[in-house]
Amino acid sequence: MYLHPAGVSHPYDGRLAPSAGWAQLLFFPLHPFILLQPSLLPSSFITLHHTSSIMADQAVARLAGINVGAPAHHVPSADFGLIGLAVMGQNLILNAADHGFTVCAFNRTTAKVDRFLDNEAKGKPIVGAHSIQEFCSKLKRPRRIMLLVMAGKPVDDFIESLLPFLEKGDIIIDGGNSHFPDSNRRTKYLNEKGISFVGSGVSGGEEGARYGPSLMPGGNEAAWPHIKDIFQSIAAKSDGEACCDWVGDEGAGHYVKMVHNGIEYGDMQLICEAYDILKRGLGLSSKEIGDVFAKWNTGVLDSFLIEITRDVLYYNDNDGTALVEKILDKAGQKGTGKWTAINALDLGMPVTLIGEAVFSRCLSALKDERTRAASVLSGPTPKFEGDKAAFIDDLEQALYASKIISYAQGFMLIQNAAKEYNWKLNKPSIALMWRGGCIIRSVFLKDITNAYRNNPDLENLLFDDFFLKAINTAQNGWRNVVSKSALWGIPLPAFTTALSFYDGYRTKDLPANLLQAQRDYFGAHTFRIKPEYASETFPEGKDIHVNWTGRGGDVSASTYVA
Repeated sequence: MYLHPAGVSHPYDGRLAPSAGWAQLLFFPLHPFILLQPSLLPSSFITLHHTSSIMADQAVARLAGINVGAPAHHVPSADFGLIGLAVMGQNLILNAADHGFTVCAFNRTTAKVDRFLDNEAKGKPIVGAHSIQEFCSKLKRPRRIMLLVMAGKPVDDFIESLLPFLEKGDIIIDGGNSHFPDSNRRTKYLNEKGISFVGSGVSGGEEGARYGPSLMPGGNEAAWPHIKDIFQSIAAKSDGEACCDWVGDEGAGHYVKMVHNGIEYGDMQLICEAYDILKRGLGLSSKEIGDVFAKWNTGVLDSFLIEITRDVLYYNDNDGTALVEKILDKAGQKGTGKWTAINALDLGMPVTLIGEAVFSRCLSALKDERTRAASVLSGPTPKFEGDKAAFIDDLEQALYASKIISYAQGFMLIQNAAKEYNWKLNKPSIALMWRGGCIIRSVFLKDITNAYRNNPDLENLLFDDFFLKAINTAQNGWRNVVSKSALWGIPLPAFTTALSFYDGYRTKDLPANLLQAQRDYFGAHTFRIKPEYASETFPEGKDIHVNWTGRGGDVSASTYVA
C-alpha cells in the first residue's frame, strides 16, 4: 500500500499548498474504517480528500494502517541559512536575497517563519524550514549557517542542535553580540568536530542589516573563502570597498566589535558633553545647538552620530518644544562598553575615555541621588563672556581631538590584544570596516585607514603625520574648553580624560617614581632605578628594595609588575 502526496509547491519556500478536490491516490483493499467517495465504491482504488496539509493526510493514512514512507527528501537549494527572525535577522535575509542569494530561514517559534514567508519575504528567493533537520537539508554544502540569537547559552544550544545534521567542512557563524572568550571557546570546540566557526561582529542597526552593515568576521580562517562572497556583497560600501574583511583568529571578530561598541560609547559621551556645554555654558536652545551640529557635520566631524544628534535636537513634541528636553537623563547600557573597559584593565591598557563613558552612564543612573545632591552641594553658576562663535570653533576642535584620542586608545587595546592572544589582526581593514554601515561611521575613519595602510606597524595613531598635525592644531581650543568647563562647574569627563591622557602620554617622566617608592616603603614591592642613575648599589634592570625606616628587613615581595 502506498500514499502518494500531491500538492502545488510555492515558487520559493518549498511548502506544499493543498490541491483542490480529491488529490490522494491510494492502492489498497477496501477497509471498513476508510470513508470512500460513493461513485468510486466498485473500484479497486479510492481517493481521499486532501486536507489542509500533508501532515493531516499522513495522520489519516496512519489510522488506516497505511505506510506513508520516509519524510520527503529536500534537494539543497539555499546558499545561506539564518536562524533568528527578529528584525536584524529578517533584514539580513532580505539583504542577502536582494544580492541574488537564496536564503533558508528558521526560527525556534516556527509560526514566525510562515509569517515572514507570507509577508516581507514573499516573491524573493527565500525558503523556510520548520525544523533544524529540514533547515540543514535545504542548504548547499558547505552549509553556511548564521545565528542571530541572544548571546550566551542560546548560541551554544543552537550549535548543539545543529551538529547532528552537519558534515565536515560546514560553517556556523555567530552574528550576535557574543563576548569574545565565548567565540574563542567555540572556535576550538567546533574545529575538533571538523566544523568551522566564525564569530562576526555586525553593526549598523536595523537599517544597516537591511541595506549594508559593517561586518567583522573572525574565527576559523578556513571558512573565509566560503563566506567572503556573501559577506562582502551584503556589507556596506565606502568608496567602492566593502566594509567587511577577515579580522583574525578565534574571537578576534567579536573582540573588534566589542572595541567598536566601546568607542561608540565614547563618541556618544563626547557628543553629550558638547551638547551640555552649549546648553548650560553658552545658553543655546535645542534648535541653535542643532544648527551647530549641522555645521559640524559638514567638516572634520562628519559622521552618523553627529547627523542623528542634529535630527534629535530638531525634533519637536506636539507642543512645539524639543522632545529631547523631556527625556529622562538616565542612560541605559547593554554591557559591551563595560566589557571593553574591563578588558582594558585586564590587559593593563589606559583606555580612559571609554572607561569614563561607561562610568558616566553609571552616574546618570543615580537620578534620585543626584536630585537630592543638587539641593545640597554647591558649585559655580556658568556665565559666558566673550565670543560665542569662537568658543564653538574651539569646542569643535576639542571634540575632534578627543575623538582622535579615543580611537588611538581603542587601537592600542586591539594591538595589545593581538599580542596577548596570539592573533594575526588586519589593522588597516579594521578601520575600513568601520567607515560605513556601522554606528561610528565617519569620514574621519578614512584617515585612520590610510594611516595603517601607510604603516601597518604604526605604534600609535598619534605618531601618524596626519593625526599629529590635527592634534597640534586642536590643542589650544581643546585646553580652553576643558578649563572653562571646570570653572563653570560643567562636567566634561570624556573631554578631560582625553586631554589628561594626551598630556600623560607625551610626558617622559611621570610621578610614578614616587608611587613606586611608596609601594616599596609599605609593602616591600621593590622598584627599579633609572638607567642614568644605575650603580653598584642600585643596578639597572634589577628589582630593588630599600629599608626606608631602618626598622624594616631586607625581604622583598616576589614580583614586580610595571
